[in-house]
Amino acid sequence: MKRTVYQFIEREKLFSHKDKIAVGLSGGADSVALLAVLCDLGYECVALHCNFHLRGEESMRDEHFVEQWVKSLGIAYRKVDFDTTAYATEKKISIEMAARELRYNWFAQQKEELGASCIAIAHHSDDVVETFLINLTRGSGIHGLTGIKPKNGDIVRPLLCVSRKDILRYLKKKGLEHVEDSTNQESVYTRNKFRNKIIPLLEEINPSFRGSLLQTIANLRNTEDYLTHKVEKAQKTLLIQKEDSVWHISIEQLRKEGNAPFLLYELLQPYGFTSSTVSNIAEGLTGESGKTYHSEFFTLQKDREVLILYKTEDCQTNDIWVEEGTPSIETPIRLDFCIEEASTVKIEKDKKFCYLDYDKLEFPLKIRKWKQGDYFVPFGMKGKKKLSDYFVDKRFSIYQKNQCWLLLSGNQIVWLIGERSDERYRVTSETKKILKIAMRE
Repeated sequence: MKRTVYQFIEREKLFSHKDKIAVGLSGGADSVALLAVLCDLGYECVALHCNFHLRGEESMRDEHFVEQWVKSLGIAYRKVDFDTTAYATEKKISIEMAARELRYNWFAQQKEELGASCIAIAHHSDDVVETFLINLTRGSGIHGLTGIKPKNGDIVRPLLCVSRKDILRYLKKKGLEHVEDSTNQESVYTRNKFRNKIIPLLEEINPSFRGSLLQTIANLRNTEDYLTHKVEKAQKTLLIQKEDSVWHISIEQLRKEGNAPFLLYELLQPYGFTSSTVSNIAEGLTGESGKTYHSEFFTLQKDREVLILYKTEDCQTNDIWVEEGTPSIETPIRLDFCIEEASTVKIEKDKKFCYLDYDKLEFPLKIRKWKQGDYFVPFGMKGKKKLSDYFVDKRFSIYQKNQCWLLLSGNQIVWLIGERSDERYRVTSETKKILKIAMRE
């Protein structure tokens, strides 16, 4: 096993003998084998142990075993205690997810403090098989079916080239002890159900099941590499950034590329959209405008022949009041206010500026989002116009309409901010004072 692991490390370029390796050590067979083989190969290692306090005396037994064994090896060691149950309750997540978040966050912190090049985790080829089957039953794209990667950012997995049986044989040969997590024999958790029930049944059907599936996963990875190249090429023409955190996807161009559901999933999955949501988006490509879809942090809207993707922000929905003499505001939009004598003002023709007859204004001014039924008299016109009609005439997208803010005096709109002021408050030859308003980036 030692040679197999070394060749795998070299082939996948996981790390070198110049690097310090932070090794996750639970005390179980897999992590004991990982640390042992890395030390045997001459790598500089630091052992990291997490006590999640989920199994009473067993958790303390594991911690004690790890401390004694690491001490006998004479290598550096760090450990941490977590109140995993409290964390899961606070975050409203499962115990499994809580332990994962706590573990990886702490590992990342320790890597920086220790000056380690990476964090080694004891996943092996059996874990690859289990992960494939779990993702398959949940519904997954090709990324979820290519198993656990040898390297993912700072995380490396040197044992993916060996099986659980290989690990146990190595431990027996070296005369190394380990602790056994009693919950591994229970079928409470999803992974354990696959490990203890489903995979043994599949092996009854095909004794070579594991090897066959690993070959299938290897084939899928080759396909994934090819598709990734194609997707990256298509992404340059499909996902067009219009401004900060706003992207457009042309529906027409998407159709030309072919296989819209697949491409949409590849484009939107990095933004947190699930396969089921993307399926709904693909089905709605020929539907009416206005349909909105959400991930945790992003929103996608269909607007005519364009899909608009943008970062969802905590929108200010309450009215904002601007008192007389206020020099500036920072939220919900950054504006500067200045009162000047009309004779000294040079009016600039730029949508970022608004010039209003000060004496016609009723303070405090109000800033709010637009709503159905709003109207104003656009600068240069005589009659009233509904904002909804104005948006149609100007071909505003749904996203642009939702981003619009209004400045009001009393109940009258005086400025569609950043777009057009109201004719009723325009500066005339009789204007004595001017309220100059400027938008800031």
